[in-house]
Amino acid sequence: MKILLICTEKLPVPEIRGGAIQTYISGILPIVSKKHEITVLSIQDPSLPNRETVNGIRFVRILGKNFNLYKEGVVQFVRTKSFDLIHIFNRPRLVMPVRKVAPKAKIVLSMHNDMFDPQKIENQEAKLVIREVEAIVTVSNYIGNTIRQLYPESASKIKTIYSGVDTNRFLPGNDPKMKTIRQQLRKKYRLENKTAILFAGRLSSSKGVDRLIRAIPDIAKKHKDIALIIVGSKWFSQNDVSDYVAYIRSLAKKLPVPVISTGFIPPNQIHHWFAAADLFVCTSIWQEPLARVHYEAMAAGLPIITTARGGNPEVINPGENGLIVDHPEDPKQFAEKISTLLDQKTIMKRMGKKNRELALTKYTWKRVGEEVLAVWNQLV
Repeated sequence: MKILLICTEKLPVPEIRGGAIQTYISGILPIVSKKHEITVLSIQDPSLPNRETVNGIRFVRILGKNFNLYKEGVVQFVRTKSFDLIHIFNRPRLVMPVRKVAPKAKIVLSMHNDMFDPQKIENQEAKLVIREVEAIVTVSNYIGNTIRQLYPESASKIKTIYSGVDTNRFLPGNDPKMKTIRQQLRKKYRLENKTAILFAGRLSSSKGVDRLIRAIPDIAKKHKDIALIIVGSKWFSQNDVSDYVAYIRSLAKKLPVPVISTGFIPPNQIHHWFAAADLFVCTSIWQEPLARVHYEAMAAGLPIITTARGGNPEVINPGENGLIVDHPEDPKQFAEKISTLLDQKTIMKRMGKKNRELALTKYTWKRVGEEVLAVWNQLV
């Protein structure tokens, strides 16, 4: 089949600027392109050509950043082409404009966020979208259930396909391919004798890293050999200092333990920091669809502490591969869970080993790509 994948207007494919959706698309391309003729539509970037073909996959990049501008470009492109199936990522509001210029194409919608929220799409349009699409793929049961609750008629079209991770790139710190990198980073930042706690994600109030920073003093009363690594920035590929970034930096300066704040790390380097760490903490306060950093931490063989928000708990079996913070607004809950693991280093190692096994058996891109192919093939 001739298949078009339409990314969002925010970031380009491949994921040179980061982005969970962009990473997802890049992850499945080697698998799905073996079976079908694939075109990927995303936004322009100064470091990428507007049109290119790589490994048989056609990439077309148009003006974006603004949804309406991007929508016009999408419509203009689709109008001049013919595709058997069009897979739209996380933008239900693109479905009807695309349908008008591609009346015969099958349309699949992938949902990575709560984009069916009534504040983001009007009820009448949402119902039309659900009627027009053949399938709705979601990254978590949480997202699927949210859509079902709003629009019960969508139930038969929804399928959860959990995301994946490159297990050849994200590796445990004791893997022969990562040992030197881990040692170099830990030496450079004076972490050799520390248990390094890692946060990786956008620095925004909804991501909640300030709660982790505020939990550190309580943890350090008993565990003095810890350090905190904060990987991320205000927005993908940007290191602007927002009010929140300034706030967490001021909090971090007061901590009694070393704090490494890296700013934005390019996607092709971020796995180094996972290998350098010993424990991963996701601090999301908002209803997170299911943060892909969980899969990256798994592949890196790290025990995970996450929050009972959105889809995050769906990949954690408490006590087996991590722990769950029920009330992430409270820094003391993070202090309690982290201290629990630091008190039991054997359990930490066992959880990390289990996570690596899960990454290899359940969360590979091969599995994700094959499940997406199965959805497409059912429509033929």
